[in-house]
Parts: sequence; structure tokens; C-alpha cells
Amino acid sequence: MAKMPNFGGGNMQNMMRQMQKMQKEMGAAQDQLNESEFVGKAPEDLVTVTFTGDHQMKDIQIKPEAIDADDPDMLQDLIVAAVNDAMKTIKDKTESTLGRFAKGM
Repeated sequence: MAKMPNFGGGNMQNMMRQMQKMQKEMGAAQDQLNESEFVGKAPEDLVTVTFTGDHQMKDIQIKPEAIDADDPDMLQDLIVAAVNDAMKTIKDKTESTLGRFAKGM
């Protein structure tokens, strides 16, 4: 009977433990991101929005000077700008926080 080659079973177990540890750490980091708050602002802070890391809006603040009944498009644009700013902040923080795990793979 032929002897089975040893593929480093101990190394495989060690690698599996490291992967499980990394998954646990990654899950904790994702949970922390989801609980964090991220603020996005329009120019001159006329509109400010607050989101959680899992993209749920918690608050919106609109300064009175942003409200012009004759120009509703301006307010819409300010809201879009503030939301996009918050989404970029969330994306950047998520990439910087979870990106370290991709480097370990």
C-alpha cells in the first residue's frame, strides 16, 4: 500500500484558525462601522445629513436659507450633495477599515 503524502496538516489547521480569527475580527469591524455615524454636508452646510455605517439615514438638518419656494431645485440639489458626501465618507471608511483584511488573504 502506498504511503499518503503529508500535505502539512498542522499548517492547514493553523491556517484555518487564522481564517476563523480574521472572520471574527472582520465581523466585529463591520458591526462597529454599522453602528458609527457619518455626516454628509452640502456646500455652506445648508443641508447636513447623518447616516449609520449600514446606510440608514438618522437625521437631516436644513437651514432656513436653503428653502426658497421659488427654487425647489436648489434644495433638492443640496440634499443630493449632502447624501452623496455621506455615502462617500461611509465608503472610504469601510474600505480603509475592512481593506486591511483583504491584504491578509
